[in-house]
Amino acid sequence: MKGNSYYSRKLHSLLGVIPLGFFLVEHMLTNFAAVEGGKQGFNDLVAFLNGLPLVLVLEIFGIWLPLLYHGVYGLYVAYQSRNNVNNYGYFRNLMFTLQRVTGVLTFVFVIWHVFETRFQVAIGNVTHETLGEQMHSILSNPIFLALYIIGVVAASFHFTNGMWSFLVAWGITVGPRAQRASSYVWMILFVILSAMFITSLLAFTGSDFAETASAVSSIQSIG
Repeated sequence: MKGNSYYSRKLHSLLGVIPLGFFLVEHMLTNFAAVEGGKQGFNDLVAFLNGLPLVLVLEIFGIWLPLLYHGVYGLYVAYQSRNNVNNYGYFRNLMFTLQRVTGVLTFVFVIWHVFETRFQVAIGNVTHETLGEQMHSILSNPIFLALYIIGVVAASFHFTNGMWSFLVAWGITVGPRAQRASSYVWMILFVILSAMFITSLLAFTGSDFAETASAVSSIQSIG
C-alpha cells in the first residue's frame, strides 16, 4: 500500500467531500425538516428522496461504497498516524488528533445508525413512512440520545475540519492567512451544523412523533 499511498490518500480525501460531505449536509437538512415541518414535513422529504430515479444505484455508488472506502482506509490512516499532540501543543496538531478520533467515532456511529434505520427498512421491520417513529423510539432512551449527540457532533467536526485539510491538501488555501481564515469559516460551520443536527434529534423526541409511534406500537401488538 505504501507505493500507492499518495493516490489512496487523495481518493480518501476527495470522497470525504464528494460525495460524502454532500450526503452529510443533505442528511442534516432531511432531518431538520422534522424541526421545520414536524412529522409530515420529514415524511414528505423522505418520500421525495426515495422517489428519485435509480435511488438504489445512487445509494450504492454515491453513499455506501464511498463510505466503505473512506471509513476503512480512514481507520488505517488513524492507526498509522503518529500523534504528537502531547509533545507539541499547537492548535493544528490538536486538530490533527481530533480528526482521527472523530473519524473513528463517526464510522462506528454511522454503522450503528444504518443498522437501526436503513437496515431495518431493508429487512422489513420499518418502513420509510415510519422512520421518524423509529428515531423517536431510539432517542427516547436518554443514553442513546446522548450517544447520538456525540455521534453527530463528531461527524460534524470530522467533516468541517476535514474540509480545512482538503482545501490545504488540494492547493486551494495557500499561505497562513488563507488557512487561518479557512479555520474560522469551518469552525463556525461546525457549530451551525452541530446545532442543526442536535435540534433535529430533539425534534424526533417530540410529541408529534411520540403519538404516531404509540399508534404504530398498538397496531403491531394487536396484529
